[in-house]
Amino acid sequence: MQRQACETGIIPEETLDPKDWTDIRAVAHRAVDDAIEYLRDVRDRPVWRDMPVEIRKTFETPLPRAPTSISAVYREVTEAVMPYPMGNVHPRFWAWYMGSSNFTGALADFLAAVQGSNLGGGNHAAAKMDEQVVDWCKEIIGFPASASGTLVSGGSMANTIALIVARNVKAGADVREHGVAAIERPLRFYASEQVHSCHRKAIEAIGLGNCALERIPTGDDLRIDLDALRIAIARDRAAGLQPACVIGNAGTVNTGAIDDLLALADLAAQENLWFHVDGCIGALIAIAPDNAHLVRGLERADSVALDPHKWLHAPFEVGCVLVRDAAAHLGSFSVAQEYLERTPRGIASAEWLYEYGLQTSRGFRALKVWMALKEHGVEKFGRLIDQNIAQGRYLDGLIALEPLLESVVPATINIVCFRYCSPGLDDATLKRLNVEIMIRLQEDGIAAISDTTVRGKHCLRVAINNHRTQRADLDLLVREIIRLGRDIKI
Repeated sequence: MQRQACETGIIPEETLDPKDWTDIRAVAHRAVDDAIEYLRDVRDRPVWRDMPVEIRKTFETPLPRAPTSISAVYREVTEAVMPYPMGNVHPRFWAWYMGSSNFTGALADFLAAVQGSNLGGGNHAAAKMDEQVVDWCKEIIGFPASASGTLVSGGSMANTIALIVARNVKAGADVREHGVAAIERPLRFYASEQVHSCHRKAIEAIGLGNCALERIPTGDDLRIDLDALRIAIARDRAAGLQPACVIGNAGTVNTGAIDDLLALADLAAQENLWFHVDGCIGALIAIAPDNAHLVRGLERADSVALDPHKWLHAPFEVGCVLVRDAAAHLGSFSVAQEYLERTPRGIASAEWLYEYGLQTSRGFRALKVWMALKEHGVEKFGRLIDQNIAQGRYLDGLIALEPLLESVVPATINIVCFRYCSPGLDDATLKRLNVEIMIRLQEDGIAAISDTTVRGKHCLRVAINNHRTQRADLDLLVREIIRLGRDIKI
């Protein structure tokens, strides 16, 4: 047949779909079974383990030219990828600040990929679900239904989108048309010295430069010093600059400190500033019955960034930015394109969601959030947040009872900063010792924690953002830190 086709000059048409679906069906069923066992037995595995040399070499092979059976491809994944994760789904992964995923969300990602919709917008079910999840996020933080929002990759992009809108609203010029050079008085944005680094990247990316982001000192509680903020605003105005935006933290990445959001909302209103809240750590505390009061004032922001892939435990990646002024949001990104005109009927008869951000091609992120919220209900997620915060305070209590451990700053929410203190060691030696403890915990597969520096003091950092964590895991962590601290010779 192929020879005959060649003789007639007709090239056989191809597809990525198999002629016989038997093998792919078998592999797919096996993958689902393996995935269930992978999560069911996660506690029995090391949190993290380094890849052997022979596994690393599998990622250095050249580009494949010829086909390989799907069963062989899947076998490579099970041998070289699945046993060596970062570890954040494990109940004793507390490094940095990450959600721990859930099986329903993983299933949703599979279904989203099978359906294959592009969420640039249009008239189809995935786009409507995207809008619904954004509406749910508005409801979670107390924003009005008239507000705007969009799903993005994560907190960094959510904050960037919000700061672009803030810049455009406060510029006093048409920045989209004429650029930042058209701004008569240089804009100034304000945040505490504890602000996440993504804000610097955003300020640089939107053309204002790092100097436009003023880091305001914090008090002993590591919250922004409101008096220092007022002084900075007055000083900048006197110097001919244009105060434009204040960024509040609903949970700093370093320690979980939450700025006084009500006071910041008042100050922003008095000073005619855009009020943005970086809520990627703690905005979702708004659904936690025991701790929602900690983020009171969030609902008064002009914009909020939050991360469903943290305390809603959606698989990576999905973030969300909400903007109170829907017209300002749309006006910052909308571009008329002749090939994407709205039509009265058909696929192009609905809104184009790409007009609320930087991506035209957008993945179907909403399904994993939607399915998990439908399955469990938002109240359960709120209880899990309260559970993590209670676990943070429990760990704080264990540290207070252990003479060889020193709390560096009291836990505000679920982030605990402390260090092992061996008598007679200076700070430099204590840092080497604590870093070695941290690495040994990782290498032994016991726990994954990170480290940071607070008020000039190096410390270990435990961020309990994991629905699988139990108090017994924290008891184990403390025991192992004490054991390693005594065993390690520095």
